[in-house]
Amino acid sequence: MWLSSDDLQAIWLTLRLAGIVTAILFVVGTPVAWWLAQTSSRWKGPISAVVALPLVLPPSVLGFYLLLAMGPSGPVGQFTQALGIGLLPFTFWGLVIASVFYSFPFMVQPVQNAFETIGTRPLEVAATLRASPLDTFFTVVLPLAAPGFLTAGILTFAHTVGEFGVVLMIGGNIPDLTRVVSVQIYDHVEAMEYADAHRLSAVMVAFSFAVLLALYVWQHRGRKET
Repeated sequence: MWLSSDDLQAIWLTLRLAGIVTAILFVVGTPVAWWLAQTSSRWKGPISAVVALPLVLPPSVLGFYLLLAMGPSGPVGQFTQALGIGLLPFTFWGLVIASVFYSFPFMVQPVQNAFETIGTRPLEVAATLRASPLDTFFTVVLPLAAPGFLTAGILTFAHTVGEFGVVLMIGGNIPDLTRVVSVQIYDHVEAMEYADAHRLSAVMVAFSFAVLLALYVWQHRGRKET
């Protein structure tokens, strides 16, 4: 077989992780992006910096602090233990939480840009028609911002697929539980299984190229239509 069963399992786990993280960030990131696009608060700058922090912060640093927070002495760890859930590090859902933090700006920033591009005119027209703010958001804002949501979804999914440092810090290397594609490639290299590492890496290169190409085609088509 071109890819081993362990490689296929790592691919499936990675796709599952990326899908769940993207879905969560659509829900969590949209209100944050809307607030940042609409507010004139003095807190906009600091909050924008916090949102963008994973873009410049070394993944191992973010993973380290998340590990402390979710560990037995951390606030999240104590909370999950009090709920009877146990500890999140070295579990799949620990990976999900860490990936949500790590991919947060890839969801928020494109959606925020889409909201800001809409401007105030459509909102004013909806208000003159006595549409409630909630109706305006779902019937006017979301359809107009759809390209931004598509871009954000693609970037978030692809970025989560490519994670390494954060997932290694939080999830370790547990087969069928936390061993994602990037960690599987690392294992192949450590074992000097370069042919296996090359095959799995080639799959990731093809996937990354396809994602970027699809995003470029979509954005180019959108600019031509406008």
